Amino acid sequence: MTVTQLITDYITGNEINLVGPEISRQNFEKFLVETNGYKKQEIHVNEPLTVQFKGEDYISCIDLVVCVEDRAVMAVTCVAGSIGSYEREILAGARLVRNYQIPFAVSTDAKDAVVMDTRSGKTLGKGLAAVPSREQMEKKLPDLVFEPLDENRKEREMIIYRSFNMEKINR
Repeated sequence: MTVTQLITDYITGNEINLVGPEISRQNFEKFLVETNGYKKQEIHVNEPLTVQFKGEDYISCIDLVVCVEDRAVMAVTCVAGSIGSYEREILAGARLVRNYQIPFAVSTDAKDAVVMDTRSGKTLGKGLAAVPSREQMEKKLPDLVFEPLDENRKEREMIIYRSFNMEKINR
């Protein structure tokens, strides 16, 4: 019989199971707050996302959504494996989770990171140093574009998200 260890989530204070990429998420949450200056209340944990496929709803979540001045600016997936394997998933998630595309999509294992422009899909930087601090994000905020995803692309992005995200769906 396997016993699941419980830990306290750094952001929410809730008891959670220490499974899968949870260590990465806890470390990245601390990095965002203690190193990059975000406030805990600006970081949403397990942001719900429902995608549709063949007429059915599939319920999932984005690991972290970081907000500045009430605008979601960064969607983050925290992984235990290769961060590159999750780039396409978090891009789709950042395009779908809000009524606008969240400007930055991040894939991280809390030791390394890939930061992407959500609208273009282009990599903006690699490594934890590439993750914008709160101060940097505040300066970028006036120039960021918060536009909805084109309706013609929405179904395709939902299929991509669902395909890459099967392990989180219906947990």
